[in-house]
Amino acid sequence: MTVTVLTGPSGVGKGTVVTRLIQQHPEIWLSVSVTTRPPRPGEKHGVNYWFISDDEFDALVASDNLLEWALVHGIHRYGTPRQPVLKALAEGRACLLELDLAGARRVRRKMPESRTVFLMPPSRAELERRLRGRGTEGEAELARRFRTADEELAAAAEFDQIIVNRDVAQTCEELVGFMGLSPDMTGRDIQPD
Repeated sequence: MTVTVLTGPSGVGKGTVVTRLIQQHPEIWLSVSVTTRPPRPGEKHGVNYWFISDDEFDALVASDNLLEWALVHGIHRYGTPRQPVLKALAEGRACLLELDLAGARRVRRKMPESRTVFLMPPSRAELERRLRGRGTEGEAELARRFRTADEELAAAAEFDQIIVNRDVAQTCEELVGFMGLSPDMTGRDIQPD
């Protein structure tokens, strides 16, 4: 097994795809990021994120125990811990990392054997419709996200596989195939009698 890195612009449906994929294939190990920000209501330590102090984050950086990390919005840091990924690989598990473009590039540099997937919207107009439909960002934030999305879409050719997210079920099926997993719901190979 190897690491699969899933990337795509905000609003493309990465979270929805990952949630469904993990429900259908619990054998997939999904990386949980560390962050220096405090938990939001309903978030759980070790489930949504590992919530750590600035000093703990500094120690992870200094010891090269993050595959990638970034300062987000100039406030809090987020990163992918190296050791849990290596442990899951040693156990023979399929590993999935859901990252932004910069994070995917960093993981690729540190783990050249990783495989990368870019989740593409059916069209730029559909991506805009999805982002606006969430109703969670104001116009200034939407404009920033659209600029970032255009930069990300321009980088899609860097990835090993591009999957267009028209339908979540079909997208999950394509991702399972790319990861080399059995298409049945348990992830186990079905052997003929």
